[in-house]
Amino acid sequence: MSDLFSSAAEQQLKSQAPLAARLRPRTIDEVVGQRHLVGDDAPLRRLVETDRLTSAIFWGPPGTGKTSLALAVAGSTDRAFEQLSAVTAGVADVRGVIQRALQRLGERGIGTILFLDEIHRFSKSQQDALLPAVENGTVTLIGATTENPFFEVNAPLRSRSTLFRLEPLGRDDIAALVERGLSAEGKTADADAVTLLIDRAGGDGRQVLTALEVACALSPPSQRVEVRHVESALGTSALRYGRDDHYDVVSAFIKSMRASQCDAAVYWLARMLTAGEDARFIARRMVIFASEDVGMADPTALNVAVAAASALDLVGLPEAQLNLAQAAVYLASAPKGHAVAAAIWGAMSDVRDGAVGEVPPHLRDAHYSSASSVGHGVGYVSPHDDEVGSSKLSFLPEELQARRWYLPKAHETRKE
Repeated sequence: MSDLFSSAAEQQLKSQAPLAARLRPRTIDEVVGQRHLVGDDAPLRRLVETDRLTSAIFWGPPGTGKTSLALAVAGSTDRAFEQLSAVTAGVADVRGVIQRALQRLGERGIGTILFLDEIHRFSKSQQDALLPAVENGTVTLIGATTENPFFEVNAPLRSRSTLFRLEPLGRDDIAALVERGLSAEGKTADADAVTLLIDRAGGDGRQVLTALEVACALSPPSQRVEVRHVESALGTSALRYGRDDHYDVVSAFIKSMRASQCDAAVYWLARMLTAGEDARFIARRMVIFASEDVGMADPTALNVAVAAASALDLVGLPEAQLNLAQAAVYLASAPKGHAVAAAIWGAMSDVRDGAVGEVPPHLRDAHYSSASSVGHGVGYVSPHDDEVGSSKLSFLPEELQARRWYLPKAHETRKE
């Protein structure tokens, strides 16, 4: 009788669960996104299908499906599944799981997957308590973390686990989730309402499903989900941002930085982020800008832009807004130089137009015994050995000796 009531209670809880929980995949075939892990012939899929999965750490931004993927892996194997959260679990809970896993293995020959959410919140001693069971295969650990495991997970535990990096969900993945969510809620939605949800998702599947569930609740039973419902669910108004806006706004962003207009650069950055523009696209544009529009006028600009892109990958949005804004202000404030871009574009143009003279003999490869007999490397002087002698050599094909591509202005030259 107690089992009957427990089953009924479990079914009731499932029906009342948040939409994101109700749509959890049961197998890896139902996972949305992460094709690099679960697509055809992808590494995680192969390990699961051949039942060769050992302990693993799922690392990625919030809402990318770490818990869902762990449940899908468990549903695709014959192993038992136990779940703990490092926020609430202690060493005693871990030991309890290990004891049950040993009993299960001994009595029925069934292995156990232990999914430990927020594994980075476990202390060193708590992580160490897992080591023996992970090492001898009593449990297959799947840890999930939003933090860099190289900093937050003990080296011994990390070395016994395979690291799988989860990426933010793409627009097509988010669209698939919205479609599933609408089906689960028994609702339909206007195209612009769906677009607004996708635009504001920021690669976070859980966030978009939460917003969709609220939007469905706000729309009358017989009515489609409209933009106004999504706006209310998101707590923000829709910002027009179509295909033309994408190109126009990023153009304004680049031109504002080029003109050293910090306020304008930050404004256009805010427009893009608020409209749900792909932050990785913005970061890529700034990395390009650092070399194209700043170049040798301030070589550190490239380091700043790359660091912002790395920070975006590490912490995700919304926190990475700060990193992108800092980089945008730095690039806008930096002295501008176009000589590097002009140099490579000019050289590429000349090469395409046929300026492909022979490599001078003294510059040719001389790392083989008979090279000197055909004149390769003969006469070459290394600047490490003789700076004056090296300066007298030609480093361009004979017919291109007079060509110059890199023509820096005074503020673009390196200062020793």
